[in-house]
Amino acid sequence: MCGIAGIMGSNRVDAIKKMTDIMIYRGPDDSGFYYDDDIALGQRRLSIIDLHSGRQPISNEDDTLQLVCNGEIYNSPELRKSLISKGHQFKTATDVEVILHLYEEYGDDCVTQLRGMFAFAIWDTRKRRLFLARDHLGQKPLFFCQQNGGFAFASEAKSILASDITKAEIDLEGLWHYLSLRYMPDHHSMFKGIRKLPAAHYLVLENNQLSINRYWTVDFKDKISASKEEITDQLDELLLETVKGHLLSDVRVGAFLSGGIDSGIVASMMAELGEKNLPRFSIGSKEKEFDELPYARMVSEKYGMEAHEKIVEPDLIHTIPSLIYHMDEPADPFGFGVYLVSELAAKHVKVVLGGDGGDENFAGYDRYSGQRLVDYYCLLPQWFRQNIVKKVTDRIPESFGYKSLAQKAAWVNEMSLFSGGDRYAQSLGVLRFTHEAKHKLFTESAIQSLGDPSSAEKILHYFNADNADDVVDKMLYTDLMTRIPDHILMIADRMTMAHSLESRAPLIDYKVVEFAATIPTNLKLNNRAMKGNHLKYILREVATRYLPRELVTLKKQGFRFPLGIWFRTDLKNFLRRLFAQSRFVELGLFEKSYIDTLLDEHISGKVDHNYRIWVLLNLEFWYRMYFEGETVESMKAFSDQLVLLQPANGEFS
Repeated sequence: MCGIAGIMGSNRVDAIKKMTDIMIYRGPDDSGFYYDDDIALGQRRLSIIDLHSGRQPISNEDDTLQLVCNGEIYNSPELRKSLISKGHQFKTATDVEVILHLYEEYGDDCVTQLRGMFAFAIWDTRKRRLFLARDHLGQKPLFFCQQNGGFAFASEAKSILASDITKAEIDLEGLWHYLSLRYMPDHHSMFKGIRKLPAAHYLVLENNQLSINRYWTVDFKDKISASKEEITDQLDELLLETVKGHLLSDVRVGAFLSGGIDSGIVASMMAELGEKNLPRFSIGSKEKEFDELPYARMVSEKYGMEAHEKIVEPDLIHTIPSLIYHMDEPADPFGFGVYLVSELAAKHVKVVLGGDGGDENFAGYDRYSGQRLVDYYCLLPQWFRQNIVKKVTDRIPESFGYKSLAQKAAWVNEMSLFSGGDRYAQSLGVLRFTHEAKHKLFTESAIQSLGDPSSAEKILHYFNADNADDVVDKMLYTDLMTRIPDHILMIADRMTMAHSLESRAPLIDYKVVEFAATIPTNLKLNNRAMKGNHLKYILREVATRYLPRELVTLKKQGFRFPLGIWFRTDLKNFLRRLFAQSRFVELGLFEKSYIDTLLDEHISGKVDHNYRIWVLLNLEFWYRMYFEGETVESMKAFSDQLVLLQPANGEFS
């Protein structure tokens, strides 16, 4: 686990040190560099495997290939044996060295042999050829920029900015999509000219020609023909084998453990596989309705785990700058929980396993079943829904709580206006910024410069693909190709690495993904199941073999805090003052009147706009940090100033 970087161009020697230094938290244990007439490669190392001789860059037998890699190759023991039998000679005991010899053996197809999480670069000194690749589901990040006659790549966008190959400029199209989708889709970053290499892709730069190719996808059409019991057994066996592979390490491994079944299954399997006194890390909330610690303790006590837990009160305003710094983009509320539990875990271990991907792999979100609920609702005539039912639902008082009745009713009614992929695409942005809402937020001149792109197309590209038939499978495939690499795993990587901690996600191993795709849809989303257990049905069947019954039947909670209420009370004046000096309004990108309307409606209790206000708040912080040179500490002081400033007479009443 580490941060990697590389640059081609005249300033490469000076730049590579800056590029790696700015990511020191990704690899505080060591650094390494390679230079020649065309390229400079660099790495910051977090030592996990082969602690003493596994330094990077690593070369092959005759030093004609140079490798820098961020990640872990879980099938490296098997690959190493096979490669040695073919005559390859290894210099280290580190897992990632197998990549070099696979490249010698298979060329660009080397990526198809790897089972793990990785982002790597191979420099071929004979061909003057650069090969970059990213793992199947995008667990490890990789950015690149080809500009001003040079080329640079790195684990983080800020590293490329440090190279001076490009200057910070807002990617307006990426921002447009982010406001609807909650993540930066496909190749976009927040910075114009800095692109993401998408998950399951490799890039080749040779003779100044750049090409990008996909090497893996997943098919949902070929379903298993077996009984529920047989499928449960197969899934159980696969997950155990996958968790065992993810334990590959020369340092102690711990587990993230919430009250949910995803992390619970992973942690329980770790214990079953012989991890004695397994260190588990959990955070809780003082608000009992949000606190999952009692359920985490049930699992911990059953397996005799070494418990590390903390009751947290998220310091919202003071933590946002740290989150943004490490993410290089607006923070997400989901990131708070990951950041805080990572801070706890990093005091004890370097590696943790978690439950990321269980919901997207096995249908664990309400929106999967919600699509079918809307189908039933659509049996009512549209005129009745829009003229009668809507008047009733609009009168439901807003509680400003998580998934409030008012929000659910509005969601169902709004979604009934769409069908198929259009409905799913719309559903992802309805609590944030729909296409119509963005036309109110962005100025006319900004929209003209953008050309009015469609964020829905980013969803429909996958939803309408021909590798899935059932609507639930289409949603799952779409999430696996978009939400998983660009949101969930991106946040997990940034928030753990902020504390020099490696996170691993067995439930999103590509072999697990491929198997899950073959499971009949009715065994993932089982509408006949009782007591709310219809979501992730087959995974719950596996869970009954490892977890206490109370946890298996528990409704999904997650770590949350009452943003909607805070924005109406303690933070309302802070928000007024912040948006009164909005940088995005000053830049001519956003309409001040619309932002004021959002605040007025939220503070008055008319509409819960907390998701929209959250994004706008983060954008203001992000801009000041990346374009005006503000630091994490100076932004904390700026926040204090806005919070503590005494209101003038009549201000913000």
